Amino acid sequence: MQKLSLDALAREHLQRARAESSGRSSETVVGGHEHTLRQTVVALTGGTTLGEHENPGEATVHVLSGRVRLGAGGDAWEGRQGDLIVIPPARHDLHAVEDAVVLLTVAKR
Repeated sequence: MQKLSLDALAREHLQRARAESSGRSSETVVGGHEHTLRQTVVALTGGTTLGEHENPGEATVHVLSGRVRLGAGGDAWEGRQGDLIVIPPARHDLHAVEDAVVLLTVAKR
């Protein structure tokens, strides 16, 4: 069994993101490329965008802190701390409206 503090990971990765020129930091905390399920903590500084990319399977974004906007095909959904956004099965991007940390969960098809 493994136990993680998402709050501690969120603080750590937001600090790292603030130090990176890219404005982001991430770490896969459960699963990985060889598994069906993957959970990744992603920190983004305000104004940073993860550019449009494919959805590799069923996926959600749980906002751990801050505020984000997920865009797909002309639609957009805003999320703030505690919100869960179901990512549509389409190309999408993720923009940090303010410094934010999310838990990305993906179940690959």
